[in-house]
Amino acid sequence: MTPEEDRAGQSSGVGLARLLQFGDSSFPIGGFSFSNGLESAIQQRVVTDAASLLAFARTATIQTARGDGVALIHAHRAARIDDLAEVGRIDERVFARKLSSESRTMSVRMGRKAAELGAEAINAPVVAAWRDRIESGATPGCYPISLAVNFAAQELGDREAFAVHQYGVAATILSAGLRLMRIGHVETQKMLYSLSSGVETAYLRAAASSLDDMSGFAPMTEILTAVHVKAHVRLFMN
Repeated sequence: MTPEEDRAGQSSGVGLARLLQFGDSSFPIGGFSFSNGLESAIQQRVVTDAASLLAFARTATIQTARGDGVALIHAHRAARIDDLAEVGRIDERVFARKLSSESRTMSVRMGRKAAELGAEAINAPVVAAWRDRIESGATPGCYPISLAVNFAAQELGDREAFAVHQYGVAATILSAGLRLMRIGHVETQKMLYSLSSGVETAYLRAAASSLDDMSGFAPMTEILTAVHVKAHVRLFMN
């Protein structure tokens, strides 16, 4: 496929297929290994049933949209013009906002793997350069930033990257719920469908925000992820 044909494909089936590939929950970057604090939430009886699981997942997606989501959009804009210095500055700001060691570990492990796989699959200079910066220790390599670079390199929009990231947060939590609670696939799919309805509104808010507007105030979530680090029994990684 020529570069011209490749670019034309981004607005058709090729772009959709690649969006599905890199947004698939089975894409091997290790997201399934983490619960986004849900394991501790269940152990501490914060989440006890379907209603509280949905509330927990909704809080996580709101928190992500107003923090990581804003950074993702700005990083995508910088990556589109090959400004990896600016991408790196944004990456540092995201990393600094991860209060618990578990949150930082999850983000950088997924981000590094996403950059490695993206560099191999896409064969785009900007993705390879981003991977190299991570491997050299020049930047942490948080997942939302690696996702932004990946999508920018393929000329997939920041709206699509934002939606994939939001979907991933919700899907990770609900998938963990299936393994930790008495809840079925039908219930979690209904929850996921419900959570997806807010993606466009969240995107518009994030796209109009500056980096200084990034926020993510959810103290209970931060406490639960911190508790998980010291938990004696864990199904998921910290």
